[in-house]
Amino acid sequence: MNPASNLILVGPMGAGKSCIGRRLAERYGLRLADADREIEQRTGTTVATIFECEGEAGFRARERATLAELLAADGLLLATGGGAVLDPDSRALLRERGYVVHLQVSVEAQLERLARDRTRPLLARDDREDVLRTLSAQRAPLYADVADLRFDTERMTAAEAADKLADQLDIRWRRLAHAHGAPA
Repeated sequence: MNPASNLILVGPMGAGKSCIGRRLAERYGLRLADADREIEQRTGTTVATIFECEGEAGFRARERATLAELLAADGLLLATGGGAVLDPDSRALLRERGYVVHLQVSVEAQLERLARDRTRPLLARDDREDVLRTLSAQRAPLYADVADLRFDTERMTAAEAADKLADQLDIRWRRLAHAHGAPA
């Protein structure tokens, strides 16, 4: 059991991080932060535009800084972007500052869930299945590296997944009122 004041959701796009995160934040009384939305709010533009103008490296630098700022606080449910685990410093921060849940989903389910989504820069191609398979092979070991708990969201609605995940969290996550040695 990893005691932590923050709950962090990692996993591939389409796993349900934002939808499940909203429900869990409400259940546990946590402030919800969606890392990609935070970056968009701070820059005044979309993730796709940042990728287009600054490339993936520029976006990852912004992501790393945003994660560090968000995770400086306690009482947060953080829904990360799918690639947040690519940066070693971000991975260390995720492990250090929260209880990390890896939401898992198959490539087939991702394709179904993301079929009409045209906002994701890495999927702005015709070979979406190949892209998702490549991302999965690259990122799955990194998600496993940071995860305190793995949870499969396949064949569940966001509401069902949030309820079942909360049952697991109630057993496995010891929530601290404050981190950094402050009294709980």
